[in-house]
Amino acid sequence: MKWLSNSNRKPVLILSSAVMAFGVLAGCGSKDSANPAPDAGDKGANTKTAPFSLSIMAKSFTNDNASPESKVWKKIEEVTNTQLKVEFTPDANYNDKLNITMASGSLPNVVFIPSNIIRIPTVSNAIKGGVFWEIGPYLKDYPNLKQYNPTTLNNTSYDGKIYGLPAVRPLGRYGTSYRSDWLANVGLSEPTTVDEFYNMLKAFTNNDPDKNGKNDTYGMVVTKYAGPWDIMQTWFGVPNKWGADKDGKLVPAHMTPQYMDALKFFKKLYDEKLINQDFAVYDSAKWNDPIINSKAGVAIDVVDRSYQIEENMKKVNQNGTIGLIGSTKGLPLPSTQGHAGVFLISKSGVKTESDLKKVLNFFDKINDKDIQIMLNYGLEGTHYKVEDGKLITMLKPEDPQAPDINNKNLNQLSVGVPNVLDTAFKPGSPIRAKAAEVKAANEKNMVPNPAEPLTSAAYTQKGAQLDQIIADARVKFIVGKIDEAGFKAEVDKWKSTGGDDFIKEINEAYTVAQKK
Repeated sequence: MKWLSNSNRKPVLILSSAVMAFGVLAGCGSKDSANPAPDAGDKGANTKTAPFSLSIMAKSFTNDNASPESKVWKKIEEVTNTQLKVEFTPDANYNDKLNITMASGSLPNVVFIPSNIIRIPTVSNAIKGGVFWEIGPYLKDYPNLKQYNPTTLNNTSYDGKIYGLPAVRPLGRYGTSYRSDWLANVGLSEPTTVDEFYNMLKAFTNNDPDKNGKNDTYGMVVTKYAGPWDIMQTWFGVPNKWGADKDGKLVPAHMTPQYMDALKFFKKLYDEKLINQDFAVYDSAKWNDPIINSKAGVAIDVVDRSYQIEENMKKVNQNGTIGLIGSTKGLPLPSTQGHAGVFLISKSGVKTESDLKKVLNFFDKINDKDIQIMLNYGLEGTHYKVEDGKLITMLKPEDPQAPDINNKNLNQLSVGVPNVLDTAFKPGSPIRAKAAEVKAANEKNMVPNPAEPLTSAAYTQKGAQLDQIIADARVKFIVGKIDEAGFKAEVDKWKSTGGDDFIKEINEAYTVAQKK
């Protein structure tokens, strides 16, 4: 069976029904965009484009937020010819606020949806009813927005069309973090195959990698969070949640023969005690601890974990070092969704194509490199300085501006395309540089989920129950409570519980999307 292979910055803020005056500066958007800025050589004040009123609903994760008096806020207004008014709503209350707003029928110009749009019936129904603009055909006209990764756009599409501006997150975010000092101690090279990876775990368990003369280490720490299994199973040819068979039909990952190959490998790791025996209940909040404390040597998760571990490990073990392996070493990795939600533009608030272009110009302009840096780090000389190419914060916890109200949550306005922050300054350490390198390189060898933008009524109703059946069956197989026949029985249970309908509906949606 052949599988197709196409190719979580912090959450976003709420801008209430606020009025933003917006005018397009020269070079900041579409060549046909309305209201271009006056020529730089024109001294006449009366030629300046009138501000455009724009209201946005988005998300906040803090109680204290930037205000219109913020220096950064004022700078945004200056560079975009915008009068910005923002109301922040805490994440915990956001979904309630969103539901109320959607039900009221009185929408701001732009609404942030903190999920895939197909996962929220009120939103998908509104799109179907023509409430929001389709923006896909316009993106090519904007120098920043046109750089969206096609996989990210597809993952946020509805019925094969692009309606939203995704708040970008790295698609190639996964990797294998390992104790590189241990690897040197056991005389091995960085693994590039499944067998070499197994040999590394075995050596970390049996060959005294920390050289303390005790048998007190193991290969890899796994927690009750199932992400590592999802990542590693792609090494065996398992698709990312769904894959297409030789007939072009989508099949869920756990119903592929490769899935059982992966399960047998996971069980081998458990049986040989190369992973912690309490993985099924181990708290993910303590994930880094065994590696920092020289008990385990590997963690498979997002690449950010690599420098988190090393920086904390240096506090207790100056000689400890972390290495990082991405997908370019020969082992594929699943892609992430590539986003943390989308901004939708309402037709009730933005009534004309001319105004639509002004909104797109605003988002395009605030994703210029210098503006992204400002939104995330503040103003150079006020909030940070650059020494030898490295960013150094100028605010200390005791400073009156810390946490700095000038910049608080304004980074959530940026959709982060193109990604400039990883390369804006020199990394603070070699492992941080490696993490940025791996994220970028991973995109060349990722396994996407072809069903990401598809929806199913059966899954909407029973998705949590269906997911739990397979998650429990996987753990039971790994620890030896069920065998291959027992796993098959659990898959049959999954199918009869609603899985068969799920497969049918996903394939119907997939067929329609393929024709778009």
